[in-house]
Amino acid sequence: MKESERFELGQKGATHYQRALAEASQHEVTMQGLSSYVLAEDQQWEQSPQGLLKHLVNDQMGTREFALDMYLQVIEAGEHSGKHRHFSEEVIYILEGSGYDLHWDPEFTVDVSYTWTWAEEPQRFEWAAEDFVVIPPYVNHQHFAGPDGRVRFVSSTARIIKAMGFDGLEQVESVEAHPHPGQPTGL
Repeated sequence: MKESERFELGQKGATHYQRALAEASQHEVTMQGLSSYVLAEDQQWEQSPQGLLKHLVNDQMGTREFALDMYLQVIEAGEHSGKHRHFSEEVIYILEGSGYDLHWDPEFTVDVSYTWTWAEEPQRFEWAAEDFVVIPPYVNHQHFAGPDGRVRFVSSTARIIKAMGFDGLEQVESVEAHPHPGQPTGL
């Protein structure tokens, strides 16, 4: 059968495009109820297995931001975050302090199914205020504050990976939660 004959085949009556138009118009109505900004007093603190986080934008915060999740993390001098991994690439910007990251790269084999393992020896990356650190997808990683003062950094991950069904967030080791001088109260 020629392509020009096959062209005539197929099921009639689809409404996919019209449904997409209707969904897009509903999206505009939904956007009207969402915020374009998050004031400092509306940002949310969390004592999490990863450590002390201040959520700047998150899919649970009712904002017009649909692409990124961002939080500020605080690590006191000489301490560390939890150790975790996720399918999304992460970029952190160091606001204050110095320290280092340990990264364990993923290794995997693909056969009938796939098997994940991670490098036994981590790579160490030193950083200080005003540095960017890029963490590739599914790398086990942990942040360490130097001995001279606390560390604050902003973390950003792409939310689209989660929306595609590949969330893959796993906490490998949790950090112990304990209060520090200067930590926001009520957490």
